[in-house]
Amino acid sequence: MLFLALSDTHGKHRLLKNLPKADVIIHAGDVSKDGSERSVMDFMNWYSELDYPHKIFIAGNHDFYFERESEDYLKKNILANLIYLNDSGVTINGINIWGSPITPWFYDWAFNRQRGTEISKHWKLIPKNTDILITHGPADGILDQVNAIRAVGCEHLLKRINSIKPKVHVCGHIHEAYGSVESKHTKFINASVLDEHYQIMNLPILFEL
Repeated sequence: MLFLALSDTHGKHRLLKNLPKADVIIHAGDVSKDGSERSVMDFMNWYSELDYPHKIFIAGNHDFYFERESEDYLKKNILANLIYLNDSGVTINGINIWGSPITPWFYDWAFNRQRGTEISKHWKLIPKNTDILITHGPADGILDQVNAIRAVGCEHLLKRINSIKPKVHVCGHIHEAYGSVESKHTKFINASVLDEHYQIMNLPILFEL
């Protein structure tokens, strides 16, 4: 199967043109800039109209709407042809995909958790048979550098990834760390399409399983 990964559109999704074809499109969070219902619904309307058989997304630290509203409300308002993951998973053609919006605490953004026991509770939920892991934030030391100097990824997430060894880890959050790298077991992708100045500079990333 062919997958297309992107992240951190921050309300500029309609500026993306000529997206390549794939079986599954994945958005790794920060679909909006201000987290308002209007901004989120505009994204979902656009996303639902894209010509992909499967459309998966998670929330990011800007997407307060998804943290603020109840689960029942979200179920009623998320469009039927979209797959929204929040510490939850889906299996498509035998490929197990898990998504989480959680990031280490930074100021007072959505889905922030303190490093240590609090954030580790979320990573322990990731099933051992996960093939594709989607988190908004990166793992420690991997595509997580701010201004190419300071690493801000989650060390507890990295520990879980090293334990379960997913085939692919897709994230965003750190715009300037866009790109992909591979370890022995896992392909890591930071799919942020905006740069640190919130301008569209990067292409979504294709990968195959």
